[in-house]
Amino acid sequence: MSGRLTIRSRLTLLYGTVFLLGGLMLIAIMVFSVRSDILNQPTTEQLHDQASTQAGTPAPPDNAAVAAEERIRRQLRDDDLEQLALNSVGVLGVLVLLSGGAGWWIAGRTLNRLRQVIDAAKRAGENTLHERLDLPGPRDEIKELGDTFDAMLARLDASFEGQRRFVANASHELRTPLAVTRTAVEVTLAKQSASEAQLRAMGEDVRAATLRAESLIDSLLTLARSEQEVRGGELDDLGDLAAEAVDAVRREAARHAVTITADLGSVPVRGDVALLSRAVENLVENAVRHNVRGGSVRVTSGAGGLRVVNDGAVIEPELLGQLFEPFHRGSRTRLGGDGVGLGLSIVRSVARAHGGSVEAEARPEGGLVVTLTLPPVE
Repeated sequence: MSGRLTIRSRLTLLYGTVFLLGGLMLIAIMVFSVRSDILNQPTTEQLHDQASTQAGTPAPPDNAAVAAEERIRRQLRDDDLEQLALNSVGVLGVLVLLSGGAGWWIAGRTLNRLRQVIDAAKRAGENTLHERLDLPGPRDEIKELGDTFDAMLARLDASFEGQRRFVANASHELRTPLAVTRTAVEVTLAKQSASEAQLRAMGEDVRAATLRAESLIDSLLTLARSEQEVRGGELDDLGDLAAEAVDAVRREAARHAVTITADLGSVPVRGDVALLSRAVENLVENAVRHNVRGGSVRVTSGAGGLRVVNDGAVIEPELLGQLFEPFHRGSRTRLGGDGVGLGLSIVRSVARAHGGSVEAEARPEGGLVVTLTLPPVE
């Protein structure tokens, strides 16, 4: 039965029960006190003796009269105690009903804001995540619950919006190489007799588009893997991973006339080595690709983690957060430049999965300072 009662009914019963128990205790104490006072009063015989002593003429008491008077006094005392108890119980009953009504009203007023939270939770959906409760009232637990619910809706709204944007961008990225492949094939097939050079050119276009799609899919899979928290893992050194990344990108840096210098100290880390290696590679590759011809890249590692500094265009500080968004390439479009715009997104996801962080700082003269920090090995 109690499982069917609403919280409002339960609170009302609780108020009434507590008031009833308190009233009964108060009545019991009051009746006991009155009864003790009455019992401590002198008997009829003692009153006669006191009266005789004060008069100075002691007289033998009439035992029959004294006994009758004592019985009458006891009867009146018992009647008074019984009437007192009945009156108290009656008044208590009325007060219990009044307290129950007051409790019902107070509980309704208090739980009304909670009902707003419940209704908002029932209405919550992908198209209503922008709505907020903004509960009025004092800063109590229900207000805190409403504010927490609003914060949760804000996070969900941002997450859904990010997912929609991510899906749209990924679709666009995948559509581009497929469109290039289809166009190359259709143009070649439309010719009556394609030459070997034309067929070879078509093959080159198809291969480039396929490699681009493969790179995108690989990056998307890496990003999906890095969204999960990494527990435990293998022991490795962030400095060694950075040295491998620097060696891997030297040829590309030479094509752009970018100078790479490295000062790599030992930074023991524990986690998914493949993901950590990919994150470090992305940092160094981005520093080279988003640079200027003849620029420089400086890679250092030590107690503060891994630090990558590169030259490049001047970036407004308020735009730094966008660099870690998927498919963002700064001033570049999706059709230009190397990569698919997931490099720093993967770095951020890998850092979070390992309990670390990545921060970017704009240099006044142009370029970035990106710092990857991971928890120390215990």
